[in-house]
Amino acid sequence: MSQAQPHRYAQAEIDALYRAIRERRDMRHFLPDAVDPALLERLLQAAHHAPSVGFMQPWRFIRIRDAQLRAAIHALVEQERVTTAQALGEREDEFMKLKVEGIRDCGELLVAALMDGREPHVFGRRTLPQMDLASLACALQNMWLAARAEGLGMGWVSLFEPAALARLLGMPTGAEPVAVVCLGHVPAFYDKPMLEQQNWAVRQPLEQLIFEDRWPGAEREDA
Repeated sequence: MSQAQPHRYAQAEIDALYRAIRERRDMRHFLPDAVDPALLERLLQAAHHAPSVGFMQPWRFIRIRDAQLRAAIHALVEQERVTTAQALGEREDEFMKLKVEGIRDCGELLVAALMDGREPHVFGRRTLPQMDLASLACALQNMWLAARAEGLGMGWVSLFEPAALARLLGMPTGAEPVAVVCLGHVPAFYDKPMLEQQNWAVRQPLEQLIFEDRWPGAEREDA
């Protein structure tokens, strides 16, 4: 008989957690219905309860309410979409057929950013300064999973020039936009990740991504 685990959640709660992880999708198709303010608050609280290196809490969220500003953000994304397509060479036409954002359609639009003045935060960042970005990514993942559990779709859009978006939003020097977050009700969730459905890429087998002791082919330093 296996040893009891006193800190384990009830099985139904565990199943729900893994279901949210398994069924989370990067959504691009949204309904225009408004998001209940209390629900939005819960999702932001979920983000704010993410782990952060040195407890620095580097995430900042800008809620986009102005229609003209939303349109301007969409224009920045569209500009980068075309530039990215051109950089893809032979896959340009294939990429241009993909729907890569839902900025004009989603009920809520947020910009997730790194705060300014991060330089003094060296706890956990002295040799890995990018851990501020990792912390923000954890916050976004928290929001993503909570949104899926609540029945809302969320899409992370990264097709934009950070400096241009920062200027548009009046962000101070040192602050950096990381994600345009589309959030809202959806007609349906994708059965598979959209890029997999569109034959852009496939999920790699897990066993190919797990190594033991050393990188494959690396020589032992103590040999």
